[in-house]
Amino acid sequence: MEIKDFQENISLAGEINFKLGGKARYFFSAKSKSEIIEAVKLAKKENLKFYILGGGSNILAADEGYNGLVLKIHNSKFIIHNSKIMAESGTLLNDIVEGAAQNSLSGLEWAAGIPGEIGGAIYGNAQAFGENMAGLIEEVESFDASDLKIKKLKKGECDYSEKTSIFKKNKNLIILSAVLNLKKGDKKEIIKKMKEHWDLRREKHPLNYPSAGSMFVNCPPPAPPSSYLIEKAGLKGLRVGDAMVSEKHAGFVINLGKATCKDVLELVNKIKKEVKEKSGFELEQEVQIIK
Repeated sequence: MEIKDFQENISLAGEINFKLGGKARYFFSAKSKSEIIEAVKLAKKENLKFYILGGGSNILAADEGYNGLVLKIHNSKFIIHNSKIMAESGTLLNDIVEGAAQNSLSGLEWAAGIPGEIGGAIYGNAQAFGENMAGLIEEVESFDASDLKIKKLKKGECDYSEKTSIFKKNKNLIILSAVLNLKKGDKKEIIKKMKEHWDLRREKHPLNYPSAGSMFVNCPPPAPPSSYLIEKAGLKGLRVGDAMVSEKHAGFVINLGKATCKDVLELVNKIKKEVKEKSGFELEQEVQIIK
């Protein structure tokens, strides 16, 4: 692999669900684990900073763009064996949810309808309906960009907590694949639960506008959910430019059409300030920024 294999000046707005942001100096879509590793090695050799991009569902991109390599993960093979699913990090989460259901495997019903790839779900410990990715992980294979070695981490080594993991804390650890441990169940019941969760998302989430999903991490119990705190602070409909707190679900900031990253961050700061003043709770931003 050579630097000429990277694309140049690619708009990040077309690569993330929020549909905003500047251009990446270099961009490469890796379709296998070996391509991920080779691209990272080349970036390090050329002294390029790099950013690992999955499905683009929980991401903002700076208006100024990214002066380095944005490495898009597209390795997407997965195998189901007995009650285990072995999946490469670029596999769409919904493909795995569907595959589990068709093989009568229970444990992923809560993830039906969550956008993005399995790597991002593992990275951010995706959760819904009281369940999360950490509860399913058996092992995660990663490539450590600091020493250029492949490492396999058991669930206990992944340092999972609310919406975070060792991978989110240590950006040198790049997720390549994972093994999930599910349970045999009744196929009809699994599909029924999946449909219920899908329907709830359609009913409650503003899916007709670009967004990054939940903007904030929930505060530790006994604090109420972040969306509740935002709504109680009277912030539904609060707007900066074309960035707005959804009137359908207060936990979402949506792009009405021409929002900039600056608009979103200004709005996020206003939300944090208002919630702190009115409830005493400090909100933590969940969404990551390519900058």
